[in-house]
Amino acid sequence: MLADLLALACGSLVGFSLALIGGGGSILATPMLLYVVSLRDPHLAIGTSAVAVAANAFINLVPHARVGHVRWPAALTFAATGVLGAFAGSTLGKRVDGHHLLALFAVLMLVVATLMLRGRRNGGDGNYPKPRLFPRLAATGFGAGTLSGFFGIGGGFLIVPGLIFASGMEIIAAIGSSLVAVGAFASTTAINYAASGLVEWRVAGLFVAGGIGGGWLGARLAQRLARTRGALNLVFAFAVIAVAVYMLARNLGA
Repeated sequence: MLADLLALACGSLVGFSLALIGGGGSILATPMLLYVVSLRDPHLAIGTSAVAVAANAFINLVPHARVGHVRWPAALTFAATGVLGAFAGSTLGKRVDGHHLLALFAVLMLVVATLMLRGRRNGGDGNYPKPRLFPRLAATGFGAGTLSGFFGIGGGFLIVPGLIFASGMEIIAAIGSSLVAVGAFASTTAINYAASGLVEWRVAGLFVAGGIGGGWLGARLAQRLARTRGALNLVFAFAVIAVAVYMLARNLGA
């Protein structure tokens, strides 16, 4: 009973993070599954979190889409090429030691956070995506998808900066649009891990259930923060740093 309540609470935090900053799904879910819900195998935690994050991303896409925060052409282009990369990356990732995988990803997160802090702005002029940017969106999507699959994550912490870099959209649009790719990447990773029996389905269901309420709250807060220039970038960057430091501390020793 306690384990079920913990899974629901953790799922709520995951949904909140996804809707608020477009990331933090698997980054939060995987450590929580390992250290709070007490799944013992890092690969089982990665596979389970991928299922939960995929479902929560598509559910939390709804409130962002309703208020016009999703740039569909850019999001679909990014997701389409990223799925190919996610499949290749997740196939390779299953062959790497789970603790090493998490430590490597924590280092990558710190790099992303630094880039976001250096570029503290809400984004472009809203006239996007221009046709000339679609090749860049496709290439960036493939790269983000490969890293997402390799590290066993939905990839929001890579997708949001990737969309901003590739198209120049403002961060609130990147957050909403990122959920399309997060759902697609995580689904690809989940299918790959499930095929190897690396998903705890009951726990994944509890995470999804908890994430619904948290996601709607996160979407409302994101709309408010978007009105303050640079606020979402700061929230995004510091959330990445906090989780990265924690993951490094837990996995370097392992």
